[in-house]
Amino acid sequence: MNGYDPLNTLKSVAEGIWIVDGPRIHFYGVPFTTRMTVVQLENGDIWLHSPTRPTADLQAQIEALGPVRHLVAPNWIHYAYIAEWQEAYPNARAWCAPGVVERARKHGMALHFDAALSDTPPPAWAGQIDQLIVKGSTTHREAVFFHRASKTLILTDLIENVPARLLSIWIRPLAWLGGILAPNGSMPRDMRHTFHDRAALRVSLRRMIGWAPTRIILAHGDWFRSDGTGELKRAFGWAFAGDVKRG
Repeated sequence: MNGYDPLNTLKSVAEGIWIVDGPRIHFYGVPFTTRMTVVQLENGDIWLHSPTRPTADLQAQIEALGPVRHLVAPNWIHYAYIAEWQEAYPNARAWCAPGVVERARKHGMALHFDAALSDTPPPAWAGQIDQLIVKGSTTHREAVFFHRASKTLILTDLIENVPARLLSIWIRPLAWLGGILAPNGSMPRDMRHTFHDRAALRVSLRRMIGWAPTRIILAHGDWFRSDGTGELKRAFGWAFAGDVKRG
């Protein structure tokens, strides 16, 4: 079973990689768990993906691993606590996916980022973490990451896998219809409609499948601890429907 308590605590996934389950949020009335991924790079620097709300105890746990050097906002709606982490760690570099700055500005947040994420890992983590900006949507542009040493794929919203135990009886059918009900979570159906270029999406998916992940960490809901490649193919079966090149 995937547990969420205790919150704001480092939980080991494999050597050099941890998750932190943050407070729940509500999005369109549906409760979602939140999750940060923490990676210790080979030089000891700490890389934070989709940072959750910082607390003094959590910061102390992370600082015990090494210096916080990288803050990653992986898509256009996952940047809420970047500024708080920047204030706590002014020497950390902040990285953003396409669309983050524009949406933050639209919501009155003047965030500063040091660099934009692309399909090419920067020297700081090249050879350790592979990355890709998933193509096919002009709305949802998410950076995904693959931690080579642990064979872990790190996603944010491309798959959501919300367990029924977190949902009221009347919301569960809606989560099922939306394609996000665990254990068979997938890309939310409303997000699918923004991927008008399915061919481009399939190119991105084939690259992720080619990484052959053992596990998949998600920002929302139960994450996949095993058979990551199989779960990836299952969750995106709709994108390959009718495509003879399905991998």
